[in-house]
This record gives sequence, structure tokens and C-alpha cells, in this order.
Amino acid sequence: MADSSRDVIAVVPAAGIGSRMQTECPKQYLHIGNKTILEHAVASLLAHPRISHVIIAISPTDAWFASLPLVKDPRISVVSGGGQRADSVLAGLQAANGAEWVLVHDAARPCLHQDDLARLLAITETSQVGGILAAPVRDTMKRGEPGNPLIAHTVEREDLWHALTPQLFPLELLRSCLLRALNEGATITDEASALEYCGFHPEIISARADNIKVTRPEDLALAEFYLTRLTQTEKI
Repeated sequence: MADSSRDVIAVVPAAGIGSRMQTECPKQYLHIGNKTILEHAVASLLAHPRISHVIIAISPTDAWFASLPLVKDPRISVVSGGGQRADSVLAGLQAANGAEWVLVHDAARPCLHQDDLARLLAITETSQVGGILAAPVRDTMKRGEPGNPLIAHTVEREDLWHALTPQLFPLELLRSCLLRALNEGATITDEASALEYCGFHPEIISARADNIKVTRPEDLALAEFYLTRLTQTEKI
């Protein structure tokens, strides 16, 4: 599928139902302007010349994707996702077989900046492990008491990061780490956590904090604002 060793295949897990959004359709199919959140997320990936193909993992019962223009784009492939994010990513990795590097991006993260994406992709020249986009924690962090809405203590925020996507890894390394972590019952919250579980240390690429994930109803208006500003900036 990849045209050269420098091409990167992107995987977008989009099989989730997004129950916290309290909407009739999954959050990735909500609209910002005349496009769905998923379309915005995919467009941000395909805007970079090194990303030759995007594999989207959707639910077997998905009733929305077939109506999108993405269906007709030759750079897009679709696979059946699973019940968990890791299952969908593994399905995407299987379809990307033969690629050296794979980039995983959230279907509900529409505000990716091209300069952040470019700096992440650049690590393929120097890294054998890969890395992620992340934003430094700026707020005071509190640890709550287990099972109680009470503060246990303040967490030192130095060296704390908000993990974002895309996350970029050698395909075979990511696949082997995901399979091992799942087989051993580890908790996998993102792709980097699978590598961490296996003893690897992915690189942190400092990125813009407005690369938000639409998770709750109030996030939609914020994403629309950021995306409008991003579009205006790119036109200048």
C-alpha cells in the first residue's frame, strides 16, 4: 500500500459510540460547518504529503460512514473495528501490513495543526521507537481520595503532559506491544501506553493544546471555534 519507505500509513479508530456526547449519532459524525468531525480529522492527515493512505476502523453496525464523500476517496480504506480502541487499531494495522511507520489519530480530534504533524513525522528520521504529540499540563492537578469527591493531595505538575494524537510508531513494534499488553491484561488507554508497558520510552513532541478531542457536548462549540481560527490562519 505504501509507495516508498518514507510513506506513513494513518489509522483512525472510529468504531466508538461516544455515549458521553448524549447525541443520536457517534460524536465523530457530528458536524462542524459542512463536514463531520471525522472528515475534518482525516483531512488534516491527508494534507501532509507523507501520509499516503488513511485506514478508518468503523463499527460493523455503523450507519453513517457510507454516506460520506470519504467513501469515494482512493486514499481511504475501511476496516471493521472492535469493541475496544486497541481492537480497532489492530484491525487497522493488519490492513496497513507492509508499512514501516503507522500514525494513529483520534476520529474526534478535528483541530490538528500541520506544523505539529510535521514535527511529529520528522522523528522517523532519528527514532526507532516513535513518539506522540502532547501538551504540557498548566493547571494545578489534584489527586482525589478513592471513591470520595475529596482532595487527597496536590500533584506536582512539572513533567506532566496531556497526551494527544496523532501518535506515531513503527508498525511492527506497535503491533507486538499491543498484542502483548492485551494478552497480559494490561490497561491500554492509548497506543503509547502499550509501548510503555513493554519497556519502551516514546518521544514527547510538545504541541498545541487546542488540538482537542470532542468528548462532551461543550467540546463541540470549542472545536468549532478552534477549527474556524485554524482555517483562517491557513488561508493567510
